Amino acid sequence: MALDIVIMAAGKGTRMKSDRPKVLHELAGRSLLEHVLHTAGEVAADRVVVVTGHGAEQVEASVRAPNLQFVRQSPQLGTGHAVQQSAPVLHSDGITLILNGDTPLIQAATLRALVDACAGDKLALLTVTLADATGYGRILRSAAADGTSTVQAIVEHKDATPEQRAITEVYTGAMAAPTALLKPWLARLDNRNAQGEYYLTDVVAFAVADGVPVVAAQPQRASEVLGVNSPQQLAELERLCQRDQAEALMTAGVRLADPARIDVRGSLQCGVDVSIDVNCVFEGAVSLGHRVKVGANCVIRNAAIGDDVVIHPYTHIDGDTLGVTVGRGSLIGPYARLRPGAVLGAEVHIGNFVEVKNSTLADGAKANHLAYLGDATVGERVNFGAGSITANYDGANKHRTEIGADVHVGSNCVLVAPITVGAGATIGAGSTITRQAPAGELTVVRGRQVSLPTWKRPVKPG
Repeated sequence: MALDIVIMAAGKGTRMKSDRPKVLHELAGRSLLEHVLHTAGEVAADRVVVVTGHGAEQVEASVRAPNLQFVRQSPQLGTGHAVQQSAPVLHSDGITLILNGDTPLIQAATLRALVDACAGDKLALLTVTLADATGYGRILRSAAADGTSTVQAIVEHKDATPEQRAITEVYTGAMAAPTALLKPWLARLDNRNAQGEYYLTDVVAFAVADGVPVVAAQPQRASEVLGVNSPQQLAELERLCQRDQAEALMTAGVRLADPARIDVRGSLQCGVDVSIDVNCVFEGAVSLGHRVKVGANCVIRNAAIGDDVVIHPYTHIDGDTLGVTVGRGSLIGPYARLRPGAVLGAEVHIGNFVEVKNSTLADGAKANHLAYLGDATVGERVNFGAGSITANYDGANKHRTEIGADVHVGSNCVLVAPITVGAGATIGAGSTITRQAPAGELTVVRGRQVSLPTWKRPVKPG
């Protein structure tokens, strides 16, 4: 039996006070729509149809997923009208699962339960009971003699009577329906209501009239179906999402100094006995090996961190599209910066206020303070002195610096690329090196020191 998923993502989101389409606002590093698409992918649908409208081109360009296609709703005339646009591309047989693009916390298990409740011959609604149901469509039920009740209709909040508004069971916006029945129901929709819109919820009354059972399923948690309509709601869901991720990390054995002060904006994979201090942010794809320690206030993006690495506080690691790799037993920071293309071997030391970009440092290399290594290949056990830099840019092109094993670069040196420093060489402090430094030799470039005994320091007049 075919399964089609329709995701409604056409709304503007006026209350967001933003030029960006609502479904493209980000939660935990991904757009709201990407969250829903990711969950939809776990359900293994035969086709996923996203209904776009406001900012359609921007929305369509922002997401990719298997078996994905787009249909447009223009103008936006309500939820029923949105799903009507998808009807021509739905499989004639099977089940259609309808979701909202602004409910990012929905879980795959909930969607599977909703599809199972439909079973190909029922209309299944995802409902939840809320203490404050303002704005939601209410579930109208009829009581049977045996004490059970059956769903008869959904009434939108703006069309509900005061008595109906007192009902706390609400429709979440998700439903599953037999596609062969859904298509004619969609064709029967009209806009005779307070909003002048075509309500998808009217299909419930059609199902009842046609003798099709209407059943309800519920999510495990009400937070799964919370939508985003304002910056305040987005912030509330961000905290819920981050807390869930923190709980999952701790369940897996990660030690978090404070689960309320970690943000994971992508994927974070952790080995055994990882510890993370407060106010750390992980973006993109990050992996932490066994026994890694991350100090407070670090930002790590698109990086693979090896076993037994210590990342001291206030370190910024940003792999961007090239990634960053840190070898086992390395010490990074505090206040260090690793930029895209930094590849560090085992037991490398990158100290305070050291920046590494597009460079490879072999095992045991050290740059302990106030240094810049850009576009460089650094050999084993190199000691790169404080205040020293590789001058890799000539104003038009980048050039590489090659530093052999066991080189000692003194403090306040400039290595002007392209240049090679031979293995075992020593560069005297304060040198500016523009030609090859021979292996095993001391290379020094300095002016003669001069002292002027008759020189007087200037003084202010009067």
